[in-house]
Amino acid sequence: MKLAIIAFTRSGSMFAKRIRDVYEQKGNACVCCCKGKDAAGWGLPILDSSLKEWAGEMFRECDGLLFIGAAGIAVRTIAPFIVSKASDPAVLVMDEQGHFVISLLSGHLGGANGLAREIAALVGAVPVITTATDAGGRFSVDDFARRENMYLDSLPLAKEVAADILEQRTIGLYSDFEVAGPIPPELSIQKKDGLGISISVDETYDPFPRTLHLVPRIAVLGIGCKKGTPKEKIQELVEQVLRQNQLSGHAIAKVASIDLKKEEPGLVEFCRQWDLPFLVYSAEELSEVECDGGFSESSFVRQITGVGNVCERSALRAAGRKKLFQRKVARDGVTVAIALGEYTVNFG
Repeated sequence: MKLAIIAFTRSGSMFAKRIRDVYEQKGNACVCCCKGKDAAGWGLPILDSSLKEWAGEMFRECDGLLFIGAAGIAVRTIAPFIVSKASDPAVLVMDEQGHFVISLLSGHLGGANGLAREIAALVGAVPVITTATDAGGRFSVDDFARRENMYLDSLPLAKEVAADILEQRTIGLYSDFEVAGPIPPELSIQKKDGLGISISVDETYDPFPRTLHLVPRIAVLGIGCKKGTPKEKIQELVEQVLRQNQLSGHAIAKVASIDLKKEEPGLVEFCRQWDLPFLVYSAEELSEVECDGGFSESSFVRQITGVGNVCERSALRAAGRKKLFQRKVARDGVTVAIALGEYTVNFG
């Protein structure tokens, strides 16, 4: 997580430094500064640009913004940059005395509610959460989707789910995955009519007349290709394999290959356009991978790369599994295999 903090008084700067130090110790990136000489202290840099410029840059780069000062300043500053609850970062406000931490924007999908609780616990403040489901202690589907790293396919349906829950109407639940622990009382696996939630990597299956799809991001694409293969050829085969397996593109978490392909232009461009992390492994690392049922080996590939199969081995290595969801498919100098990371639904 990357958090941006700005303070407007010397007292606020003290809290900013305290929060920054804790979050950095946890391995998070934290951009921290103060506004004006009156707020200087505790080793924080003074902001050398306008507040609006700072906010615009942080909106693009960070997962969360914390204003330590008046809520009005935060509201006026972020207003030009608000786009959608699906993409806006978490925005919080804390008073300079550390009494309250307010979840101001993107409480659920952006994680502001959870972040407000974390920071409040850290400084001994009261978290102020105003979203209806949280205020009523009810299940929140968008907060659940964010926490479980799922793609939520319809914000309008998510709003309807929240509205029905607040009206004490039960929502149906379908899951392709094992559910660990109790299911929230607002949901029922017995209910088959009306509005329901589907947890699956298949976005085309509608178990309810009106289905809100939650897609866990657990799929790993293992890809191999000939040198100079264009991005379009890679994308064509990936899309073909996804369709054949009824696997949503939103389920893809990462792409993996051999380190010989770490700068392969077509593969790098594919990952960039699909906004996917690209992991590479050495031939030695890939040779250590095991697969239930064995691999589709090629002596030619072994001669070139040092292992007899790149796509299957890299998919399993990145997923931490021994079982393939889709074995090697080859076309036009491209090979694709898919592995699914281990996943269990947890409402806790």
